[in-house]
Amino acid sequence: MKVISVVGHSKTGKTTTIENIIRELKRRGYTVGTIKEIHFHDFKMDMEGTNTHRHRQAGAETVTARGDRETDVLFDYKLPVNEILSFHKEDFVIMEGVRDTSAPKIVTAEDEEGILAKLDMTVFAISGKIAAEIDSYRDLPAIDGTRDIMRLVDLIEEMAIEPLPDVDQDCCGACGFSCMELSNRIIRGLSKREDCVVDHQETKLLIDGREIPMVPFVERILRNSVLGVVKELDGYKEDGKVEICIRK
Repeated sequence: MKVISVVGHSKTGKTTTIENIIRELKRRGYTVGTIKEIHFHDFKMDMEGTNTHRHRQAGAETVTARGDRETDVLFDYKLPVNEILSFHKEDFVIMEGVRDTSAPKIVTAEDEEGILAKLDMTVFAISGKIAAEIDSYRDLPAIDGTRDIMRLVDLIEEMAIEPLPDVDQDCCGACGFSCMELSNRIIRGLSKREDCVVDHQETKLLIDGREIPMVPFVERILRNSVLGVVKELDGYKEDGKVEICIRK
């Protein structure tokens, strides 16, 4: 799964650009998922007085509404981006308005001030209304998502990456960079996605079948603690595979 995020102020062509990206990716044979950030503090899908709302008020942490045409899972808190992405299995996930991620980004804007407001080191292209007036901004290509969608999606195929773990650099930084910095280096061709150390750990932690990323320090503690005990047991082999399943 590869991801990008499209960010920009309202009325800059953000959603229209995303719609065109989805259609072109689908035309190329990819499966596509989306994540939409809602920038309204009081936003919620569930309505007061519905049965699902009553379930939540009674204390349910996760509420699922299952109908003939869709299934909606309602969490009682804001999920981190990577936890949301763990539910996606598509080839590409296009995020709208999501900024708290190291995923490569496209900025939509109607003027240079709008670009600067959303610009960070993970931006690889400019689009939206301003892209009809300029060809580039600094060293970033400006591509009109309505008139030149094939070129924009060509670039997305090149720049989109598998999600980085987005852990705090104080907890990791094993590759020598923060996740934002590594994303920037990947965009500029100075690093590869495979340079993320978290992807190459020998110890994996799964909870309910879902792999939980661990920074190297935590991975070493877990690995050494388990092996310290297991090495004392009959049947242990240096080149063997150790598996532990804990059921509560």
